[in-house]
Amino acid sequence: MKITLSTIKSFIRKNQAALHIKNLSDFDGMVDCVMLTDKPHFRAIRQAKGNLDHNLGIAGAWFVKRSRDYFEPYEDDNFQGFMIYNSCGSFILAIPIS
Repeated sequence: MKITLSTIKSFIRKNQAALHIKNLSDFDGMVDCVMLTDKPHFRAIRQAKGNLDHNLGIAGAWFVKRSRDYFEPYEDDNFQGFMIYNSCGSFILAIPIS
């Protein structure tokens, strides 16, 4: 199955109540590049207040769009979902495994 932005949007819609995010890297304007996040960990999502077209309503998420986002399936012992990475950083959107 090919993972697309539509796949990610559907995953978010279907799992809104249980969704978690783990930021692995973020764009840092002070050094003008993407930097690894210190001690990344999963946390319940929070609603974003702005830029809803590029964060899909999730604080900490960022989608560049125009086929410049890359998606991979993600699974560990506790979570399953998708890793998203682009020129602005990388993060995992996942739900706890029951």
